[in-house]
Amino acid sequence: MAEEKNRPDDELLTQGEDLEKRSAAARLFDVRRVIGGLFVVYGVIVTLLGIFDSDTDIEKAQGVRINLWMGLSMLVLGGLFLLWQWWRPTQVPATDNPKRHGE
Repeated sequence: MAEEKNRPDDELLTQGEDLEKRSAAARLFDVRRVIGGLFVVYGVIVTLLGIFDSDTDIEKAQGVRINLWMGLSMLVLGGLFLLWQWWRPTQVPATDNPKRHGE
């Protein structure tokens, strides 16, 4: 609190801080991160189930290790979402401030 009282009343400084907070919030709640993370977590679980499938489970799927293949597919899809977010990070659009500096 003492630091806030000693800060200069610079409007650009407060606008920069607000923009930084919005940018951090936008990156935190990016849908690509949530979807990619969920696919990776579920992909790991399903892949592990596929690795340890019993013979009866494999026979039910007509000899295909469906859990293993679907788990690996989910891992790839989740990884693509996370890579997409890394390649194209979220940019917060600039807001037009009706107040001009000095008015």
